[in-house]
Amino acid sequence: MWNVIGQPRAVELLRHSLDRGRIAHAYLFAGQPHVGKTTLAINLAQAMNCEQEARPCGQCGACLRIAAGKHADVQVIGRLSDNSSGEAGPRKEIGIGQIRELQQAAVLQPYEGKHRVFIIDGAEYLNEESANCLLKTLEEPPPSVLIILLAANDARLLPTIISRCQRVELHPVSVNTIEQELIEHRLIEPDKAKTLSRLCRGGIGWAISASLDDSLLQERSLRLNELQEIAAVSLDRRFDFANKLASQFNRNRDSAEEVLRLWLEWWRDLMLVREGCAELITNVDQEAALVRNSEYYSLSEIRHFIEAIRAALGQLEQNANPRLVLEVLMLSTPNREEERVKRPGAEVR
Repeated sequence: MWNVIGQPRAVELLRHSLDRGRIAHAYLFAGQPHVGKTTLAINLAQAMNCEQEARPCGQCGACLRIAAGKHADVQVIGRLSDNSSGEAGPRKEIGIGQIRELQQAAVLQPYEGKHRVFIIDGAEYLNEESANCLLKTLEEPPPSVLIILLAANDARLLPTIISRCQRVELHPVSVNTIEQELIEHRLIEPDKAKTLSRLCRGGIGWAISASLDDSLLQERSLRLNELQEIAAVSLDRRFDFANKLASQFNRNRDSAEEVLRLWLEWWRDLMLVREGCAELITNVDQEAALVRNSEYYSLSEIRHFIEAIRAALGQLEQNANPRLVLEVLMLSTPNREEERVKRPGAEVR
């Protein structure tokens, strides 16, 4: 039983390979956060060790232990720190020690199943040393070993690693599919399901989590309120915000980049409202604020700042100095000129 939702091509590819006995020794599952990469990897690990003919059954002892994270032959490697490390949140990278442990375990025979499966979550965070170490295992894989790399941005991976994996791309899940899943299988009321299916940007995992935990929506609203106010404060306060976000980036890159992506999404919606296409916005729960804010900026200002945010994300991707990048972005932030409201014809679109 494949539990991943909205990825029929990926599931069919793996099912077909299983039926023909042609599973690759290594896969790269690529796709945006919360799109189903981990679920698909767990399902494949179950299929490789399932005790029934129809694989994965989801009900046998092996499938249940893998789903619970208790199977001796299935290991997830990522950036989450253990309790003894003293670190808060995820590590910045996947280190050489973790990959050496993988190599040592890979040469052992499976303990309780048919195959050893190693899932590397956040493979784009392999550092140079650990990536080169993993490359040796990918070049000469031990028998009965399957390695699955999960990456939200596989452009960060070494081309040599990508070339030694079968790449499977997971696409954003459609709004209709997510809404239907939330209503029919998660018993979420229709209005909330509609909102979450838009807000998650194709990441069904986030929508499911937000349907169970209201704090995710509350945190998101607080971030949006903070971002809206940036254009109305002094340059000094904008720089304070830039420094705060740069510090956050140094601690948790994913979290800081998510703030910028949320901001980019807000300004895209602002442009849609400005163009009279409010029915296409993502932030459906913020429509009133978007309509109000759209009066404060010209269309050219909105477009210019969207490009500035994209440029900042690209520069951070290239490991530019985060504080410098974000301070430049603050300089590009258009001033909110509320006096333009109620002045028809005062601006050129």
